Amino acid sequence: MEVGLGLPVGDLAVLRDWASRAEAGPFSALGLLDRLVYDNPEPLVTLAVIAGATSRVRLMTEVLVAPLRPVALLAKQCATLDRLSGGRLTLGIGVGVREDDFQVAQVDYRGRGRRLDEQMRTMRRLWAGEAYGGGAGPIGPAPARAGGPEVLFGGFVPATADRVAHHGDGFLGAMFGPQDMGRFFRTVERAWRSAGREGRPRLVAQANVALGPDQVVDDAGRALRAYYDFGDYRHKVVQGLLTTPDAVRHAVTAFGDVGADEVMLYCWSADPGQVGRIADALP
Repeated sequence: MEVGLGLPVGDLAVLRDWASRAEAGPFSALGLLDRLVYDNPEPLVTLAVIAGATSRVRLMTEVLVAPLRPVALLAKQCATLDRLSGGRLTLGIGVGVREDDFQVAQVDYRGRGRRLDEQMRTMRRLWAGEAYGGGAGPIGPAPARAGGPEVLFGGFVPATADRVAHHGDGFLGAMFGPQDMGRFFRTVERAWRSAGREGRPRLVAQANVALGPDQVVDDAGRALRAYYDFGDYRHKVVQGLLTTPDAVRHAVTAFGDVGADEVMLYCWSADPGQVGRIADALP
């Protein structure tokens, strides 16, 4: 099973250091979250910089809120990043849940699911080299992988499993422990088989981690509370923060036991020393 790192967003100056340390370590991917009304870097722009500082690790959005973006531009950006990185882009994608992001993007929040489905149909056509339509021709460049970069859908509603089965390559789950994650993995697999797909979906779990002195753990807790400051999510995610090597080892092993192909350990403190600590904690 592979293990990747989610990059912290609180200090842009350290991201290259994080990337180079991860590249030299055992990690499979580097991920970045996405929001508009929040103090985070735009993920596709930032991952383009990370692509230039690395040569091995995959580059992942966790997850990109696609309905906020014009589909033709999004298809072009993703294909460009995929080509420039040598096919290393994994597009984690979802509908988004914060209404203020949609407000400032001037996009209808209530229709975001339907918009995402249509975006995926359009992007698959564009990545295959087809014309956009309505008199407009193809939109290049072609992605490194035929049919486009790997697409993982995030979310925990039945529509997510259906999107994986009909439009995606796999599922990316966050905010739940191994037992609940395993149950949804099975839901995704059933939807995949029902859609007549061959092979199996890629299954990725995300967990939040902070390893180091008390200051690192405290910084991570504050960042988590700020990011998830809506609904009932905040308390659940802060309580689930992995803060010891034993907790990291147990979580990675448990997610593997329920079928995860990869675990993304998302970091919320900017201290790059965590890269080595997390590597030492892996089973």
